Amino acid sequence: MQTLNNAKAGGIVLSMANSIIENRAYLSEIDGKIGDGDHGINMAKGFGMVADRIRGKELSLARALDTLGTVLMTEIGGSMGPLYGVMFTEFAEQIDGVESIDNEAYSRMLHAGLAGIQSIGSAKVGDKTLLDTLVPAVEAFDSATAEGKSFGEALDALVAAAETGRDSTLNLVARIGRASRLGERSLGVLDAGATSCAIILKELSEGARQRLQRH
Repeated sequence: MQTLNNAKAGGIVLSMANSIIENRAYLSEIDGKIGDGDHGINMAKGFGMVADRIRGKELSLARALDTLGTVLMTEIGGSMGPLYGVMFTEFAEQIDGVESIDNEAYSRMLHAGLAGIQSIGSAKVGDKTLLDTLVPAVEAFDSATAEGKSFGEALDALVAAAETGRDSTLNLVARIGRASRLGERSLGVLDAGATSCAIILKELSEGARQRLQRH
């Protein structure tokens, strides 16, 4: 059985922050085609603040995620701050006090984050939002686990599904948020939230996979 040591995994959040910061211009460029054009800027600002606070500290994954969620909810603007803020805070709450995170605990964490987002927004799969990345990713992880795949294999399935979900937004018409006013003109452009969500899930899951321990 493979598990992730919670106490030693806070560095995953630092890698996630670095990846968002590196993709700042790209995320804003996508967003500029059908939105405000500030998605990358806002995200990089929030994740950058978190990176400064956790760098050099030995934090658990739960603690690092909680720090990230709190900053995004309280200190960055835009529509994505509260959505990602609640997702990361829910993630943290589910694994707080869990010493060794296994498939089941990781699945509970993912579902709690998804439920948190759904509780404050009305979007669903197909509306060209981050849910087009997140929902298939969670489902793929659960399916792989149900099939008896290892934690690492389930994480790989999650990342692949997240990226397929992100790409699916190219062919969707935006139904929620600012981009929805463009109607058919939102076709042919990736959704910025779906794209940042794929980056986040990839860093989170690859970081977890690299730290898995066998029992």
